[in-house]
Amino acid sequence: MPILDVFVVVPEGNRRPAANAKTLANAVAAVFGADPGTVWVRVQALPQSMYAENGDDEDPSPVFIKVQHADMKAPEHLEREARELAQIVAACLGCQTELVHIEYAPAARGRIAFGGRLLR
Repeated sequence: MPILDVFVVVPEGNRRPAANAKTLANAVAAVFGADPGTVWVRVQALPQSMYAENGDDEDPSPVFIKVQHADMKAPEHLEREARELAQIVAACLGCQTELVHIEYAPAARGRIAFGGRLLR
């Protein structure tokens, strides 16, 4: 059931990330061992003017991913998953792995509903 919200910081003048949501969904499905239709990906472009890091005048163009699972995984599992996700997303978007940042949301079970039905 993983749901990924992907925010791609794009340089001024670009309107779209290098890859679309379908490409990313298909690419990351293997990381989750997911069946078709069970990985949801939402991609948003974030103009570089709307992102900054303190200090340096040259801001990179990172990618921020928020991952939500039905149940929280063990830290060892998340370490492997984060490493693989960063590599695959970087390859799809044509950026460095070091620029892919992943945040894990709290477990969704009991907090999210699909078609009006609470995931239990």
